[in-house]
Amino acid sequence: MPSVLVAMSGGVDSSVAACLLLEQGFEVVGSHLKLVHTGGVEHGCCGPGAQADARAVAEHAGFPFEVVDLSAEFEERVVAEYVEDHQAGRTPNPCVRCNERIKFGAFLDRADEIGFDLVATGHYVRTDLGRDGRWRLRRGLDPSKDQSYVLAGLTQRALARSRFPVGGQTKAQTRAHAERLGLPVAGKPDSQDLCFAPAADPTAFLEARAPHLVREGEVVDAAGRVLATHGGTHRFTVGQRRGLGVSTGSRTYVLEVDPRANRVVVGSGDLLARRGLVAERMNWVAGRPAGPFEAEVKIRYRARDVPAVVEPLGEDEVRVEFRSQQPAVTPGQAVVVYVGDDVVGGGTISGAVR
Repeated sequence: MPSVLVAMSGGVDSSVAACLLLEQGFEVVGSHLKLVHTGGVEHGCCGPGAQADARAVAEHAGFPFEVVDLSAEFEERVVAEYVEDHQAGRTPNPCVRCNERIKFGAFLDRADEIGFDLVATGHYVRTDLGRDGRWRLRRGLDPSKDQSYVLAGLTQRALARSRFPVGGQTKAQTRAHAERLGLPVAGKPDSQDLCFAPAADPTAFLEARAPHLVREGEVVDAAGRVLATHGGTHRFTVGQRRGLGVSTGSRTYVLEVDPRANRVVVGSGDLLARRGLVAERMNWVAGRPAGPFEAEVKIRYRARDVPAVVEPLGEDEVRVEFRSQQPAVTPGQAVVVYVGDDVVGGGTISGAVR
């Protein structure tokens, strides 16, 4: 059987993924990725407790375990861009970049370095090999846990070398499997913290990392009238309603973030509606479509699918026209294109179409 290097966060999903592969006869080695140095402070998937949990599972199941320091790669390929995006007025999704560049980039390089055939994670997605010899990425079987949105940047190289053992089952089945095996993490809750932001406070992280972002500017309405002042555009994202520092007598949302003018534009919810978007850095999972096509798109991780017409522009750009207007199209977030359960591609929103 092939050898597989399993990325183990210390949570139940990756732990069960490793054990399922072991039961299937694979040569398994668990690998805990150290992405940030927390100074011994417990924090989500990156603290000492997470590492200890991953090691305990490997010892319980009886397969080798290692800790790999990828913090330099994570800093260069994920964190630095996260800061740059906020400086440019965008709202990035660092999990998308981490999966693309670290868990299925640098980690795959690690597998090559030590001579392993495959890598595996506990993501809830499915893959299959098409008749044309190209790999497909599909939604996870459990719609409440599907993680295809954050994996839409995976290339054919990554898909061919990756396995997702829990993608074809529900979260309840995963926990039941962990309990059956007596894994020490069977009842461990999911972690949703931003792993590199202490106390899960991204604003504090940004201000410590880039103090020049803290500068007073204007909060204005759609007509340009000054309503209040703010302490930095990095504190705002399109569609935000709370913490605006204004009182208009009705619900008010962020309509636009303009770091060049150091200005935040706010207004009523109806002004958020957009008829489409343009995106860049598009990854077409199984090949670039020849022309416009009908699809469903997701513009935020927890958003519902939206029917749309998708038109490829050049090699890595796309234009999306929604069948009905959508609120809060946010530059920096990922847009993922689906046809049924298949992920056609994913990219980064660069702008909205009014």
